[in-house]
Amino acid sequence: MKKSFLLISLVFIVSISFSQKMKTVPASKVSLDKGWRFHLGDIPFPIIKGEEMTYRSAKAGKAWGAAAPEYDDTKWRNLNVPHDWAVELPIDSTENEAQGFRTRGIAWYRRSFTLDSSDIGKHLELQFDAIATHCTVWLNGTIVHRNFCGYNSFYIDITPFANFGKTVNQIAIRVDAVQQEGWWYEGAGIYRHTWLVKRNLKHIETDGVFANPVKQKNGQWLIPVETSVENAGNEMARLTVEASILDSMGNIVAHSMSPILVDKLDKKSTKTRLVVGNPALWTMENPAIYQVKTVLKEKGIALDSVITTCGFRTFRFTADSGFFLNDKHIKLKGVCTHQDNAGVGIAVPDALWEYRIKKMKEMGVNAFRCSHNPPANAFLEACDRLGIVVMDENRNFNVTPEYTRQLEWMIRRDRNHPSIILWSVFNEEPMEGTVNGYEMVRRMTAVVKKMDTTRPVTAAANGGFFTPKNVCHAVDVIGMNYYSHLYDSVHKAFPNTPLTSSEDGSAYMVRDEFVTDKAKCLHDSYDLQAAEWGRTHRNGWKEINERIFLAGCFYWTGLDYRGEPQPYTWPAVDASFGIMDQCGFPKAAYYIRQAQWLDKPVLKLVPHWNWPADSIGKPIKVMALTNADSVRLYLNGKLISGKRIDPYEMEEWKVPYRPGKLEAKAYKNGKLINSDVVETTTEAVALQLIPYRNSLSGDGHDAMPVNVQAVDKMGRVVPTANFNIQFEVNGSIQNIGVANGNPNSHEMEKATNRNLFHGMAQIILQSTENGKGAATIKAHAVGMKDAEATIEIK
Repeated sequence: MKKSFLLISLVFIVSISFSQKMKTVPASKVSLDKGWRFHLGDIPFPIIKGEEMTYRSAKAGKAWGAAAPEYDDTKWRNLNVPHDWAVELPIDSTENEAQGFRTRGIAWYRRSFTLDSSDIGKHLELQFDAIATHCTVWLNGTIVHRNFCGYNSFYIDITPFANFGKTVNQIAIRVDAVQQEGWWYEGAGIYRHTWLVKRNLKHIETDGVFANPVKQKNGQWLIPVETSVENAGNEMARLTVEASILDSMGNIVAHSMSPILVDKLDKKSTKTRLVVGNPALWTMENPAIYQVKTVLKEKGIALDSVITTCGFRTFRFTADSGFFLNDKHIKLKGVCTHQDNAGVGIAVPDALWEYRIKKMKEMGVNAFRCSHNPPANAFLEACDRLGIVVMDENRNFNVTPEYTRQLEWMIRRDRNHPSIILWSVFNEEPMEGTVNGYEMVRRMTAVVKKMDTTRPVTAAANGGFFTPKNVCHAVDVIGMNYYSHLYDSVHKAFPNTPLTSSEDGSAYMVRDEFVTDKAKCLHDSYDLQAAEWGRTHRNGWKEINERIFLAGCFYWTGLDYRGEPQPYTWPAVDASFGIMDQCGFPKAAYYIRQAQWLDKPVLKLVPHWNWPADSIGKPIKVMALTNADSVRLYLNGKLISGKRIDPYEMEEWKVPYRPGKLEAKAYKNGKLINSDVVETTTEAVALQLIPYRNSLSGDGHDAMPVNVQAVDKMGRVVPTANFNIQFEVNGSIQNIGVANGNPNSHEMEKATNRNLFHGMAQIILQSTENGKGAATIKAHAVGMKDAEATIEIK
C-alpha cells in the first residue's frame, strides 16, 4: 500500500515537472488593427437582374458592390482601428441631440490579408471586440456574420472560407450606425480591436475557460477550472486538460488534469479542480492577481494553452448591513460613466482606461458601474489591477435567442475578472413593474446562473418597486436608480433582499464656472443644481451614507460625456453631470467627493480669485470643501472667520472681493491638518505642458493625455485665460485628438488647435509603430511664451 502510494506520488511529481519544462503551443493572436480602408457613406448594391446574375448572386462566395473581393478600394482612405468616424465630423444642429449632435450614418471598411501555406490545417478565427452599431461582415465574398449590438464582441470561424499562399483574403464590413441602442453618444465604426487567431484544430474555445476561486468552509480555496474544448478535426480526439495556478512570480501553486473525449466537429466541457491553501487576497488596497494556465494536450503533446487571470476574494451583500469584501464592511463609493473620451470619441486606446480609473481612484472611488453596456476588456483588466469593484451591465432587455446570446457572451467573456461583483441585466426599463418584466428578468437571471453562480444578479430599476410582481422579485440585489425617498420603503418591502443605489446624483456643474448663465448653457459649481429626478453631491451622499442597509452608490457620472445635454439643448452638445469634465479635469464636485470618501485630510477652496474690477467690494460666495472639523478663512492675511464644518454640507462664506490671497486653514481635534490658497493672478504670459507620463511604449498603441495650461509670470495658473492653442508634435508620436472639457464647444476634435477653457486644454498622444527615441510636443499661442515637453518612446 505504501509502495503504491509512493509510486503514484512519484508519477505525479514527474508529470508536473514535465509539464513545466514542456514547450506549449498557444494560439497565435495577430492584431488586424492596422491597414484598413474606409469609405464614409453607403455604397448601394447593384440591382440584380437577369438569370445568370440572379443565379450567381444566390451562391456562396459571390458578393456584389463593395462586398465583392475584387472591388477597387484603392481610392478609399487608409486608417487604423480602433476608429470612430462620428467624432471626426463637424457638430450638426440637425442631428440627434442625444447623440451629441454628431453625424453617424453608414460606412464601409475593407481589409486584406494573406495566410501562409503553413496555416493550412489550423483553426482560423476572426475576432471583433466591438463595432458601432449594426454590421454585416463578408469574407471572400461570403457573408460570415451579422451583428446586432454595438457593444458585444463576435468571433467568426473562417476556416472553411480561407485562402492560402498568394491568394488574398478580403474582409468587407458594412457598418450601419443609423441604428441606435442608447440615448447617449454611441460613436460609429470599428471602435475596438480586431484580431486573427490561429489555433490547432483541437483547441480551447475563445472565452472557454472559467476559473473563479471560491473559498471553502475549511478555509482552503477551490478553483473549479471549467474548460470548453472544440474539435474541428476529422476524427474523435482523446485529450487531456491540464490546469495550473501561478502566483505573481510565476511559481506553480497548484496543478491538476482531466481527460476529455471530443467527437469530430463537436464541443465539450470538462472540469478540473485546483486547491490553494493560503493565497494573497485581492483587495482594494493590494489587488493580488494570479494566473491560471490551461493546457490542452494529446498524447502528451501540447496543442493549445490559455492564460486566465483570477483573484482570491470573498464578497457578499447583506440585507441589513450592505457590502463586505473579504469579510470587511465597505461602503461602495461608485460612479457610472459612458465609454467616450475627450478627443477620441469611443475609439479609446487601452492606456486611457487606466488613466481614467486612476483619476477616479484618487477621488476616492472604489466601485464602477458599466453604464449601460459591457465595457472594453482593457477597462476590466485595469479595474483588476487597481482594485476597483465593478457592476457589469447588459445592454438590451430582451430574452429572445439573439439577445440571450448577447447576455451569454458578456458573462462568458467577463466572469474571470476578480473585480466584477454584480451582473446587471438591465437599466431603467418601462416593464420593470410588470409581470412581463418579472418574467424576463427571471429568465435572464437563470441564464446568468447557468454560467456563474458566484456573483449576484441585479437590475438598475427606476420604478415599479411595489407592484404585486416586479423585477425586484427576480434579482439577488435590488438596484435603485434615484428614488432616494423610497430607500426606506423598498427596504421595508423587501427586508431579506440586499439593496444598493445603482444610480444617483445627476447634479449639474461646469468646471470653474461660478455663475449660472442659462443663456450660455452654463451651470455654476457650487453644488446647488441637479436634475428634477436627482440630488446634489452633498445631499445624495448623506442619504446613502446614513443608511447602513444600503450597499452604497454609483454616482451619475464620473466624467462628462457627449450627448444628453440636459437641461439644455443646442448650442449645448454634451452632458455636464460629471464629477470631472471629459478631459479628467476636476470640478468642484471632485473635491466634495474626496472630502466625503477619502480618509486623508482634504481641503479645497472654491472659487478662483480672479474677478473683474467691477466686482471689488461685491460679495463672492466661497466654499471650503473639506473633511476637517473646522476651517478658518483669511483674506490677505486678515481672519474673516472660523466655522465648524458639517460633514455633508461643508461650509460657505460671503466674502467682499478684494484682489490678493484667499487662504483657508483646516483643523481636526484642534490641530492644523491642511491649508489651501487661491490668489489673484496677473495676465497669462506663458504655457505649460504636463504629460501624464514621461514615456510611451513604441508599439503604436500606447497613448496618454498631455495637459496644457496658461500661467502668469509667477507660474500661477490663470483660470480665466481663454485663447487658441496650437499643438505641434515631432518624432514617433501622433496627435489623435484635442479637447478642453467645455460641454458647449463645437470645435473639431481631430485638429491641431484648441481653445483654452478656463485656462486648460488637452491633447491625446499616441506612439507610432516601432517608434523609438525622444519625441517632442510643443504648444504655441499668440503673445505667449511657448511650451515644450519631451516624451521618451521606448
